[in-house]
Amino acid sequence: MTAEMYLPSFYVKQKLAMTTNRYELVAAEPGGGEGRLMGLAQQKRLAFKEEVTFYADESKARPVFSFKARKRVDLNAGYDVLDEAQRQIGFFRKDFGASLLRSTFHVEGPGYTGTGQERSQLTALLRRVADIPFLSIHFDFTTPDGAPLMSVERQFKLRDRYTVTVPDERVDFRVAAAIAVGLDALMQR
Repeated sequence: MTAEMYLPSFYVKQKLAMTTNRYELVAAEPGGGEGRLMGLAQQKRLAFKEEVTFYADESKARPVFSFKARKRVDLNAGYDVLDEAQRQIGFFRKDFGASLLRSTFHVEGPGYTGTGQERSQLTALLRRVADIPFLSIHFDFTTPDGAPLMSVERQFKLRDRYTVTVPDERVDFRVAAAIAVGLDALMQR
């Protein structure tokens, strides 16, 4: 079953903003170049309840999806991914216990579940003891039987830029985008 909005790869680019975290979602062209703008995400900094809204374009006139924390304060917080009509299309949460040594997230969507971890244990440990701004952060999400769902790879740039690859056609673009932005926003990169 292919997701309603499937996109095999795209980029998430963090933009400079004073009071918000802003991200552009851009489709990847077959040769690796940037394609059309797929949306713009915005998160207010210091918000008490985590919520990120994704808009159709720079005008921010039309919110098209979002993710929102289920609880205000919870170390194992779960986030519902909601479509334009506020219907749940996916869910992800950080696994606090497993994340002490290596950041770990769980994801669910129609017809699949999976777990994502930082690819490198060494990088995960270095991030915990030293604030090195240009350390790469790569996450691989797999199903319980080890099949790849998606990957998120941080590029070495002044502002964070991620390449998101989604080999599993069941993973909706909106869920993959929410997770990719969530990894950056929630890990306070």
